[in-house]
Amino acid sequence: MSKKNHDTNRTEVSSLGEFGLIKHLTSQFNIENTSTIKAIGDDAAVIDTNFQFSLHSTDLLIEGVHFDLMYMPLKHLGYKSVIVNLSDIYAMNAEPEQILVSIAISNRFSVEALEELYSGIQLACEKYGVDLVGGDTTTSPSGLMISITAIGRAPADEIVYRSGAKEHDLICVSGDLGAAYLGIQLLEREKQVFLDNPKMQPELTEHTYCVGRQLKPEARKDVIQSLKKNNILPTSMIDISDGLSSEMLHITESSGCGARIYEEHIPLHNDTISLASEFNISPVTAALSGGEDYELLFTVDQKDYDKIKNLTDVCVVGHITAAKEKTVIVTESGNHYPLTAQGWNAFQKQQREN
Repeated sequence: MSKKNHDTNRTEVSSLGEFGLIKHLTSQFNIENTSTIKAIGDDAAVIDTNFQFSLHSTDLLIEGVHFDLMYMPLKHLGYKSVIVNLSDIYAMNAEPEQILVSIAISNRFSVEALEELYSGIQLACEKYGVDLVGGDTTTSPSGLMISITAIGRAPADEIVYRSGAKEHDLICVSGDLGAAYLGIQLLEREKQVFLDNPKMQPELTEHTYCVGRQLKPEARKDVIQSLKKNNILPTSMIDISDGLSSEMLHITESSGCGARIYEEHIPLHNDTISLASEFNISPVTAALSGGEDYELLFTVDQKDYDKIKNLTDVCVVGHITAAKEKTVIVTESGNHYPLTAQGWNAFQKQQREN
């Protein structure tokens, strides 16, 4: 094939985006085993092991794409790399039990540096009660890559998918949103200040909450435990890794419904509001499109409202509507605007850098 024809038939990865690429590459795969209950398309795959269902989720973190070691300590990176995977298992209403860790390293990393990375991994394992059971190590031509697979279990009738939301269900969010996004904005700003003048010290002390949410997030095991303690089984659930808008659209598209989220009910921390003002960014925009909060977005039947309203660190932000009403945000002034998926997209970032 000539170079001209080759270029004419070329499709850029960035034109599909992360989830579009996954759908494109896997759309022709068929499920061959009855033990495969849920394959691609949710927070974790679900496998029938006869006694309970086994859940598996994996994430790949690449230096320069997902993290910057100029401001991300290796111990924090190890901890966070585990958390982002455990969060996917909790988002299925299941308990993670094991992880596998694979890394690719360049020769710029010493044994001591890797010990620091693994000390963070160990800390996360101890805190969340999961076991490191395997993995792989290899060389990298440049930088660091980390791939972690989390494995969990749950009874078949307790697993919660993205596809179960129904009209009139209440939309709930744990914790607060937008802080991690503002944290990375601050870290990037202070990094640039340092590069311009290495004698300048970073000014982070006034916004330790947002910085902490970016560098050392937590998975919401406590929320899952609280739901079970109060006999609440969500109708759908997802973790908020790409922003509230993207995750809400995942639920409504999977469930075949619409949604109405109320701006005034979106939970925001005071530090998020303060730092957003400093950057001249709407804190609501940070919550909708920022990502990396690793909170839980879930829906519950209206009959569970009295139980939900008394839960600590959970708030109702809206309700599910019929599909014809689409997915919208209602502003404090009463205007309705369609939610759009504007969260993290590694391929768009790569395109901008190239």
